[in-house]
Amino acid sequence: MTGNWMDDPAVAHIAKSKLDFLQSLVFESQSLSKEQMMPFFMAIAKRGMDNHISFSTDEVETITATIRKYSTPEELDKIDKLMKLRKK
Repeated sequence: MTGNWMDDPAVAHIAKSKLDFLQSLVFESQSLSKEQMMPFFMAIAKRGMDNHISFSTDEVETITATIRKYSTPEELDKIDKLMKLRKK
C-alpha cells in the first residue's frame, strides 16, 4: 500500500484507535491463505469486542473507499474478496 491511508482527510472523523486496529489487521492478514481468513476474522471479531471496537456501516464504507485509493491491484483484489466474505 502506497501512502498512509490513515492520514487521508476522508477518515479524519474516525477514532484513531479504530484506524490503528484496522492497520494492525492489514499487517496480520497479509500472508494468510483463503482457508485461514475465516478463523482470522472470527479471532479479530472477538478482539474487537474485547476492546469495545465496532464500526458503523458508514465507517466501513468510508475506510474501504479510502484504503482502495492507496492500494495496489493485488491489494484491491484482496479487499474485494474480504468484502465478499463480510457480506456472507
